[in-house]
Amino acid sequence: MADKLIFVVTCADEKPDKATIPFALGNSALAMDTEALVILQSTGVFLGKKDYARHIQAVGFPPLQQLMEIFKEEGGKIYACEPCARARNISAEDLLDGIEIVAGPTLVDGYLEAKNVVVY
Repeated sequence: MADKLIFVVTCADEKPDKATIPFALGNSALAMDTEALVILQSTGVFLGKKDYARHIQAVGFPPLQQLMEIFKEEGGKIYACEPCARARNISAEDLLDGIEIVAGPTLVDGYLEAKNVVVY
């Protein structure tokens, strides 16, 4: 994979389209042999909680939980912002398998390495 794209999700079930589109695009990127990383920030960290996304479906898209599972199965990485998770009392044990809680330096390194960063 030559290129890297980062999708930052700052919404949860209050804006199902903005929570869903980054995973749909991330899956497209992976299908095109492009590295894809989704970063959950602000209320977006709720998407990482076990069973949280099962009820979210934006019009015209598959269910969010399905998109997230495909994303992880195809090699996409998901990070949760550490201060955002801490502020919402979300611990690593609360998150789906494969989601890593990371702090600012890791996020900034990723942003600097990426060809593009898209924020939803």
